[in-house]
Amino acid sequence: MIDLHCHILPGIDDGPDDLEGSLAVARAQVDRGVRTVVATPHVGWGHQNTAEAIATAVADLNRELRTAGIDLEVLAGAEVALTYAVELPAEQLAELRLGDGPWLLLEAPLTVDAPGVEGLVGLVQSRGVRILLAHPERCACFHADPELLVRLLRSGCLAQITAGALTGFFGRTVQARARGLVDDGLAHVVASDAHDPIRRVPGLREPIEEAGHAPLAEWLTTTVPRALLDGVPVPPRPALAEPRRRRRFRR
Repeated sequence: MIDLHCHILPGIDDGPDDLEGSLAVARAQVDRGVRTVVATPHVGWGHQNTAEAIATAVADLNRELRTAGIDLEVLAGAEVALTYAVELPAEQLAELRLGDGPWLLLEAPLTVDAPGVEGLVGLVQSRGVRILLAHPERCACFHADPELLVRLLRSGCLAQITAGALTGFFGRTVQARARGLVDDGLAHVVASDAHDPIRRVPGLREPIEEAGHAPLAEWLTTTVPRALLDGVPVPPRPALAEPRRRRRFRR
């Protein structure tokens, strides 16, 4: 499996404080069947990480993983705050994409229903990157206007759900939203958004299966993530035997 959203780098954001913490996250990833992780430290107003610093940290961590005998590949990426991304030129945005692919992991405001999100996303898209929206199930703007996500997906964005949201880590309301997005075909990737090996932990397949979406597990955790890293079209979502429930959103 491939985890496209993980805070695994030491001392660079709100992920592990030190190398031992990063190695613990890596071991937990491998134990749960993940073989490739994209390191996605926060890039935004509170975290002034640069592409160069992230690349150096990734190279250092990969070297430590080899020394420790941990069979995990770490690629460079970032989780870029939307309100910060609009201030960056195209060249800097391109340097923050997931791996060597064309996709940028973009985080809309979590706790504020910021006006103009649709226009801001369009501005970032106009600079040549494709957008994977981080955990829309937790973002206030999508709660206030569920059709906003539908419109952004129609514009070419994709959506990443956090695995823990499917099992209630962020509360029942977020859990219901996360499961609803998968049910309604509005989710394309499930990622861990892991920050440590104890509380915000790695793990992809088990939460998907617990939420009743086992037939989609391979597509959400391997097929689509690989396509995004390779820059190829996303294969169609597998046809399910029967819909879990009536769709709530228009496509």
